[in-house]
Amino acid sequence: MDFAEVSKFVKPLLDNYLDHYLLNEIEGLENPTSENICIWLWEKLKPQLPLLRKITLHETCTSACIYEGPRHVASK
Repeated sequence: MDFAEVSKFVKPLLDNYLDHYLLNEIEGLENPTSENICIWLWEKLKPQLPLLRKITLHETCTSACIYEGPRHVASK
């Protein structure tokens, strides 16, 4: 995936919603855990980046959250 293409969609989300904002005041991030931030980013980015396969959010150099989209469970 072309990083310039990805940046075109990610940068506005970072600049307008996440960087220097109170995350728990953003709709959908009332509980801004790493897991919930990944899901929120996925929901915002997937429509514009249909080839998106996963989002990795690093909390520290040894701790990260990886989200690969919603799981669909087949019913019997």
